Amino acid sequence: MTQNQIVKTDNLVVRFAGDSGDGMQLSGTLFSDASALTGNDIATFPDYPPEIRAPHNTISGVSGYQVHVGSRIYSSGDKCDILVCMNPASFKSNLHWAKKGATVIVDIDTFTDDALQKAGITDNPFSDEMERAYTIIKAPITSFTARIGQEQGVDKKTADKSRNMFALGIIFYMTHKTLDHTFAYLERKFAKKPEVIKLNKAVLTEGYEYADKLEVIHSHIFEVSKCNTMPKGRYRNITGNVATAWGLLAASERSGHCLFLGSYPITPATDIMVELAKNKGLGARVFQAEDEIAGICSAIGASYAGALACTSTSGPGLSLKSEALGLAVMTELPLVIIDVQRGGPSTGLPTKTEQGDLNQALYGRNGEAPLVVLAASSSANCFYWAYNAAKIALEHMTPVILLTDAYLGNGSQLFRIPKVADLPSITAPMATPNDPEYRPFRRDPETFVRQWAVPGMEGLSHRVGGLEKTPDGPLSVAPENHALMVHNRQEKVNRVANFIPEQEVLGNPDADLLVVGWGGTAGALTLAVEEMNEEGKKVAYAHFNYICPLPKNTGDILRKYKKIVVCELNNGQFLGYLRTQFPECPMHQYNKVMGLPFEVSELKECFNKILAE
Repeated sequence: MTQNQIVKTDNLVVRFAGDSGDGMQLSGTLFSDASALTGNDIATFPDYPPEIRAPHNTISGVSGYQVHVGSRIYSSGDKCDILVCMNPASFKSNLHWAKKGATVIVDIDTFTDDALQKAGITDNPFSDEMERAYTIIKAPITSFTARIGQEQGVDKKTADKSRNMFALGIIFYMTHKTLDHTFAYLERKFAKKPEVIKLNKAVLTEGYEYADKLEVIHSHIFEVSKCNTMPKGRYRNITGNVATAWGLLAASERSGHCLFLGSYPITPATDIMVELAKNKGLGARVFQAEDEIAGICSAIGASYAGALACTSTSGPGLSLKSEALGLAVMTELPLVIIDVQRGGPSTGLPTKTEQGDLNQALYGRNGEAPLVVLAASSSANCFYWAYNAAKIALEHMTPVILLTDAYLGNGSQLFRIPKVADLPSITAPMATPNDPEYRPFRRDPETFVRQWAVPGMEGLSHRVGGLEKTPDGPLSVAPENHALMVHNRQEKVNRVANFIPEQEVLGNPDADLLVVGWGGTAGALTLAVEEMNEEGKKVAYAHFNYICPLPKNTGDILRKYKKIVVCELNNGQFLGYLRTQFPECPMHQYNKVMGLPFEVSELKECFNKILAE
C-alpha cells in the first residue's frame, strides 16, 4: 500500500447490515472500539428489528449498526461512505443509506434465488445504473469462511457464525487500521475457547488479505483524522444506558445513600438494570420486579427507608407507573425515574427511537402532581444527567423523570471517566433525631423542601401516604389546607429553577433564526447549525436539558428572535409546552416520527426554507 492510494478524511461513516444473527452489532462495536483506540472520536447507532427472530432473509429481520468516526463527531452521521450487506434483504433495505459513490460490500454467496425472492427482489440486484452509482464489491464471504472452517475441522454452521469477521477484516483494511485490537478482544472474550479464537482470527485475517488483493479497493482506502481536541484522561466507549447506570452509582457514592433500583425489563431500557446488577460490590441493590407497578412501588418503599431509589422503563412502562408516581409526589419522597423513549403508542416500535413521552412526563398523572423533568442529550452525558437527576431528587425531595431515548441508550460515544470526588456534592435535607420542632411537611423557606426522616430516627415518628396531610402531619380534607399543599408542592418544583444554570445560546449572536431542540437530537442539530453558519447564514441554537422547570431566562431568549423553529422527534410536544409558557412567541416546528434520528441534510433544508420566507 502506497501513500498516494490513501484518501485522508476528517470523518467517515460505516454501516454494517445483515440478518439478525449475522453479528452486525458485534462488528460495529469492534470497529468503533478499534477506531477509538487508534485516536478517533466516535458515535454509533444500532438499528435492529423489533421481532425477536424474524424469518431468515426477510426485510423485517435486517439488523444494522452505523459507526461515525473522525476528528470531531456529534452524531452517528447521515448517509454512509462504506456499506456492508450480508444478504439481499439488507442490501435492499439499506442501500438508500449509502452516499452516491459509496463503497458497497456484499456477500455474493448469499444472493441465491431463494434469498432474492424472500427479500422481494425480482430484477437484477446489480443493475448498470447501480454499478455506476456505487462501487460494489461482490465478495464470496460465505465460501471463504466455510473453507477456513473446513481447514480447521469446524462444521459449516459454526464457521458461518464468523462471516462477520471476514467483512470486518475488509473494513479494517479499507480504513487503514490494524487487527491488533480485535485480536486482543477475541483473546479476552474466548479465553477458554482457543478453537473459537483461532477460527475468528483466521477469518478476520483472510478478509483483510482479500481486500489487499482487490485492486478496486486500493483507491478506496481511508485514513481518518484523529481527535486532538479531547482533554487528557481515561476514556471508554460507552452506551447511554451504561452511562446512566454509572451516573446513578456515582450519585450513590457521592451522596452516601445506598442505591436501589426496582424495575421490570423493557426494551430499550433493560441494560440499565443489567449494568447495575453487575455492580453489587459498589452497593447497588437491584430488584427485578414482576411488573412495572411493583418496580416503582418497591422503589418508593426504598426511598421511604432512606435509599437513593430509582426505577427504569420506557413509554408503556411509564404509563403503568403513573399512579405510583402520584404517590411519590404526594409523599414528597426522592425518586429517579429513567424513561428510555421508543416509538409508540402501545408496543409501537420498541427498538426504534422517538421523543413521544414528553407530554406523559409533564402531565401524565391525576390531580396537580408536579415533578422535575430532565433530558439527556448524548450517550456520554447520560452519565451526568443521571447524576444530576439524583442530585435534584435528593436535595429537593421530589420525583425526577430523566428522559433519554433508544438512540442515546443503545448508541455509544467516547466518555472521559471522571473522578467521583470531583463531581458536585449531594446533600439531602435529613432531619435531626429527637428534633422537637420536626414536622413532616415543614418547609425550608428558600427551597420549600421538607426534611427527610427515615425509619429508625428516634423521636420522629410520622405518617405518610396518599391522603392529603397538613404541614404538621395529620390527615386533612379541609379545602383551604388542600389548596395550600397543592401550592407548596408546585412552588417546591418551581424553585428548582433557582438552582439550575441559565439556558445557553450557541451559534451566531445576531442570528436571523433560533433553532430550539431538546434531548437526544443535540448531535444532528449542533452540526446542522454549525454548517449553516459556515455557509454564511445567521443561525443560533438553544438546546434544552432542563424541561420542568425551564431555565429562568428561557422567555428572554425566545422573545429576542423573530424566527424560531422547534425541532423534535414527535408531533410537537415541546413546542406545545413552550407555547403554554410563552404564548407571545411565534414558533415554527419541524417534526419527525419515523423511528429514526434527524439527518443533518433534512434539518438544513428546513432552516433554509424558514430563512427564505
